[in-house]
Amino acid sequence: MRIPRFYEAQALAEGLEIDLSDNVVQHVSRALRMKAGEEIILFNGDRFDYKVILTQVEKRAAKGIVKEALISQSESPLKVSIGQSLSRGERMDFAVQKSTEMGVQHITPLFSERCEVKLPKERQEKRINHWKQISISACEQCGRTSPPDIFPPSSLENWLSSQQAELKLVLHHHSEQPLQEIAQPCSVALLIGPEGGLTEDEVELAVSYGFKPLALGPRVMRTETAPVAALTLLNYLWGDLK
Repeated sequence: MRIPRFYEAQALAEGLEIDLSDNVVQHVSRALRMKAGEEIILFNGDRFDYKVILTQVEKRAAKGIVKEALISQSESPLKVSIGQSLSRGERMDFAVQKSTEMGVQHITPLFSERCEVKLPKERQEKRINHWKQISISACEQCGRTSPPDIFPPSSLENWLSSQQAELKLVLHHHSEQPLQEIAQPCSVALLIGPEGGLTEDEVELAVSYGFKPLALGPRVMRTETAPVAALTLLNYLWGDLK
């Protein structure tokens, strides 16, 4: 039987006795109805999995002792940062969830010309926290130990100008060079447009900042499907998908 995994945002170390957070208590006590002596796995973003034996389980509180720290092998060796044009509701949630499962390290929501989402500053913190929780849940499911950084929404040009990756790609129907002919990079920045795509001016702007156009085939993908396809290809070529 699979051992339950949970994100725990506190310092963890072998031999440490800890009070579990309310979120973990809710799962351990109320949802799974676990008992003292049973085992869970915790992670906190430091690239380790921690085996924890429950020592006390009550309705609103639980304790455990960390028995073992295991270095994770689940993080992709390819460092990928995504600039994901904002999309509505579940589409953006899907993009964050699946990008996390595919090993992305950084996600920045972007405002672009054809982006239909209006996200005023007073609502941004709430949405960012929502996306962070989606990424944490994805890590709990897929075995990752380091949830991706999710940054505040940015203008397209600000994001483009800040990228320092070895290889910079913009998804576009015209591609000048197959990925297989490019030398293996250690890091990639990937720009994904909104529903309706990036405008020609936006693609030219990306190219002016060193981005290379990348086509994923003859079919037009939705904005939430594109990162899954692109990350699969990148990790197959240069990451840990075999």
